[in-house]
Amino acid sequence: MIKKLLLLLALTLFTAPGTSEAATATIVLDGSTTVGPLAKSFASYFTKKYGVHVTVSESGSGNGAKSLINGSCTIAAMSRAMKPEEIASARQKGVNPLAHVIALDGLSMVIHPANPVMSLTKAQISSIYRGAITNWKEVGGPNARIVVIQRESNSGTQEAFKDLVVGKGVQITGNAETQSSNGSVKNRVSSTLSSIGFLGLGFVDRSVKVMAVNGVMPSVKTVKNGTYQVSRPLYFYTNGQPSGSLKKFIDLPQSSDGKGIITELGFINR
Repeated sequence: MIKKLLLLLALTLFTAPGTSEAATATIVLDGSTTVGPLAKSFASYFTKKYGVHVTVSESGSGNGAKSLINGSCTIAAMSRAMKPEEIASARQKGVNPLAHVIALDGLSMVIHPANPVMSLTKAQISSIYRGAITNWKEVGGPNARIVVIQRESNSGTQEAFKDLVVGKGVQITGNAETQSSNGSVKNRVSSTLSSIGFLGLGFVDRSVKVMAVNGVMPSVKTVKNGTYQVSRPLYFYTNGQPSGSLKKFIDLPQSSDGKGIITELGFINR
C-alpha cells in the first residue's frame, strides 16, 4: 500500500508541469484590424514552432481592450494605447493591462491613383475631415467634391488619426463615409476617383496613391526618425507580466524571425 501511494505521488509530481502547461496552451488574441496581419502571421509561426494553439479575432482595438478586461482573450491587439478609462475599468476587475510595443506604423493618407494631388499639410487634411474644405480644387486638385472616408468609432486607427491629424475632440464631418477595416477603406478609395482615406502602412499597395503629409512620405526611415508625423506604435496588451508560452509569444516581435515577419508585412521594427 505504501509503495502504491509513493508511486501515485511520484506520478502526480511528474505530470503537474505538463498539466499546468496544457492549461495555458491556447493563446487568444482579439482587437485591431491593423495589427491583425501581424497577429495572424505570429500565430501561424508560433503554432508551427511550439505547437501552441493561437487564435486571432479582429473586432477592433476597443473590443480588444474589452475582451482583455472581461477575460475573454489573453492578448488585446491594439493600434492605439489603452485609454485611462479602459485601464481604470480593468483594474476594477483585477486586471493589470501591460503594454508591449510590437511594431511601428506610418498612418498613410491615400487617394485614387488618378488624382494629381501629391501632398497635403496636416492642416489641410484636418480641414477636409472637419468639412471646411469640400472640393479638391481648394488644395490644388480637380474640380470635384471630396469623398471623405473614415473608420468606425471603435477603431484604433480612427482614434490615432483623430489624435494625430484632426485634433482631439474635433468633430469629423457628418458627410464622411465609414468603413469597417483597412481593407474596406482601400477598396473604397481605389474605386472612387475623388475620395480620401487613411490606412496602416502595411495595407498600402498600387491600388491606391499615398500622399506626402507636410512634404514627407511615410517610410521606414521617416517613421523611425520622426519626420513623418502621422505615425504610431502598435501594441499587444497582456494582463500583467506574461510567462511561459505567453512570454515567448510576446517576445516574438523582438526575435530575428519576428522582425522578418514585421518587415515582410510592410510594418516597421522598433
